Amino acid sequence: MVLIVDSGATKSDWIALNDKGEQLFTTQTLGLSPEVLTREVIEDRLANNFEISKNKEKVTQLYFYGAGCGTDRMKLFLKEIFKDFFPNAKAEVREDTFAAIYATTKIGHQGIVCILGTGSNCSYYDGHQLFQKVTSLGYILMDDGSGNFFGRKLLRDYYFHKMPQDLGIKFVKEYDLDADNIKEHLYKQPNPNTYLATFARFIVENKEHAYCRGVIDKAFQQFVNNYIMQFELATKVPISFVGSIAHYLREELATVIERNDLILGVIRQRPIDGLVEFHKSTI
Repeated sequence: MVLIVDSGATKSDWIALNDKGEQLFTTQTLGLSPEVLTREVIEDRLANNFEISKNKEKVTQLYFYGAGCGTDRMKLFLKEIFKDFFPNAKAEVREDTFAAIYATTKIGHQGIVCILGTGSNCSYYDGHQLFQKVTSLGYILMDDGSGNFFGRKLLRDYYFHKMPQDLGIKFVKEYDLDADNIKEHLYKQPNPNTYLATFARFIVENKEHAYCRGVIDKAFQQFVNNYIMQFELATKVPISFVGSIAHYLREELATVIERNDLILGVIRQRPIDGLVEFHKSTI
């Protein structure tokens, strides 16, 4: 059995294939980012999934693409967990950028591939190798244009009284904005980046409001300036995206891309489907 996993900060998509490339099952767990989770939490999330736990000894190959897997230390951390949990499996761990590339760009073709989901990232693919200009310092300092970026912006503007009154009334009706509750989630609970990203739904649902339009436009322009324009070939190759933010704000994203004389490529909400097709061709 082959397991293919696309793991973001919020959730992980799992698909199992047999040796003929036929799908055996699909399932989801919460995200398994090694940067923000302990070994115990990751093991619990694996063990508490019925399909994964039931089939763990049948797995012979695990392809894991995950947020927070950009360093050798984090890859080794996950490999050690997988070695114990899947005793008969050979595990390969790569950062989620590779999943985005395999899901949007054909082998041998050039492109810039971006992630805009709970977090954000950007890489250049020359058809064979991946190159990054920006080393991520995590959600507090980076992640422009992402779900947690929008959540941070909304909370700051609400508390600094910069959010329009009509929108503020609506905002406080939909979320628990008690200061103690927010600080509890940010500083004491696991996955503060995922918590921040839950507020992004509000900006998507109210994207026609002038305030939200402005926030979205500035965020995507900031992402273009800080990430995409780092590459010399930025205006020469397609710019593709994966992630929920890119998917639900695709029209606003396309406007910013076109305004900067960039070439819009593919936008996928979930890279897992493209990943399966990629790995089927190698079975």
